[in-house]
Amino acid sequence: MKQHAHIQTIYFIGIGGIGMSALARYCKLHGKHVFGYDRTPSDLTDTLISEGIPVTFVDAIGEIPSAAQDHETTLVVYTPAIPKKNTLLNWFGANGFKMIKRARLLADVTENTLCLAVAGTHGKTTTSAILGHLLAACNMPVTAFLGGIAENYKSNFISNGTSISVVEADEFDRSFLTLQPDIACVTSMDADHLDIYGNEETITSAFQEFAALLPSRDKLLYKKGLPLEGKSVAVDEQADYAAQNIRIEDGVYHFDLTTPTETLRNLRFQLPGHHNLQNAVTALGMAILAGTPADRLPQALFSFEGVERRFSYRIKRDDLVLIDDYAHHPTEIDALFQAVSEMYPNDRKLVVFQPHLFSRTRDFASGFAESLSKFDEVLLLDIYPAREEPIKGITSQWLLSQVKAGSKKLMDKSQLAAEIKRSTCRIKLLVGAGDIGAEVKMITKYLLDEA
Repeated sequence: MKQHAHIQTIYFIGIGGIGMSALARYCKLHGKHVFGYDRTPSDLTDTLISEGIPVTFVDAIGEIPSAAQDHETTLVVYTPAIPKKNTLLNWFGANGFKMIKRARLLADVTENTLCLAVAGTHGKTTTSAILGHLLAACNMPVTAFLGGIAENYKSNFISNGTSISVVEADEFDRSFLTLQPDIACVTSMDADHLDIYGNEETITSAFQEFAALLPSRDKLLYKKGLPLEGKSVAVDEQADYAAQNIRIEDGVYHFDLTTPTETLRNLRFQLPGHHNLQNAVTALGMAILAGTPADRLPQALFSFEGVERRFSYRIKRDDLVLIDDYAHHPTEIDALFQAVSEMYPNDRKLVVFQPHLFSRTRDFASGFAESLSKFDEVLLLDIYPAREEPIKGITSQWLLSQVKAGSKKLMDKSQLAAEIKRSTCRIKLLVGAGDIGAEVKMITKYLLDEA
């Protein structure tokens, strides 16, 4: 962060975001005064405050601390999700402060490190969390900025040294093109963020542009079948890095990892689903390319406990299983169904889904309907708008009309817990990227008769 050496204070607008909060922790750890604003309190902002980072939830100039009012020594970091009418954003902009997006700061703090960048429309957070954990558990000097809370660390930030960095290369707003990766992967390239890109061809072009940032094709790992050049990754088929001889014992994957130079035998991995196994193979390959001793990787992999809201078990009893997951695209819901079906092939399954964004619901309605129809029962919440205004005709009722599940219903959150409890399905899933995550604790308590 040499280019910001003169900066004493960093003010984060949108500090409660998962990527922003990790950077805020990094900056505080490296001696900066850190402050921030976010619209609403959350577990993340509570944690930041407990770590000594003041956070305000009032969008007013009077909330700016005196330490952040000198434009010569203060840097302002913001996310694209912040509305242009935000008072703080406009005040800093009108008063000569240097203002940069989150992606730019991430690029700045990682440019003098061995940068391991994880890209893809799905799988970024789990892959980067596995990778960060593998390196830290093998005592490599790594700092990891994660897009989720890694269960092993109860944090989205791993600090075990500064020579190596692990980052999520976010395709939203083309942010990943600001990075300078040394080793990278592309886990998937499905159509998404069509509000930004317009069509699938433009997304593909952006990922190819990202891949071209690497110093060598051999430093790119990609899911076999994608239109990229580098080293291929696959599960149960031939590839440069592949999981072979896969079997499940006591709910744990056992497999062999083949690489261009060696085979690691009888690895164990605790997360369910072939998509997670693919993420694990990708992370293992990147760790090997970064120089991690291969003999330490098996134990490190087995000790990985997962990421919050990525197939997270909230209840796991003989009579009831409650799983919480962040899936918000048809491909992710399909992967979730594959995982839960592999683990519980003979049980009926209920899914509660909260669509995320009006535009995504519109663009992938048929895919969502097909994915949700695989479940025995479907409870659909209203669309979570995030940064968007409503689109005429695009509603959860409209989506529900296309779902062909045997039992389906539009739900209000106030009745959700009772409706879930009434269901006779043993396997129950809470799915979505909106504020459904805030309901998980209450629903879990209700189902356990603790509410």
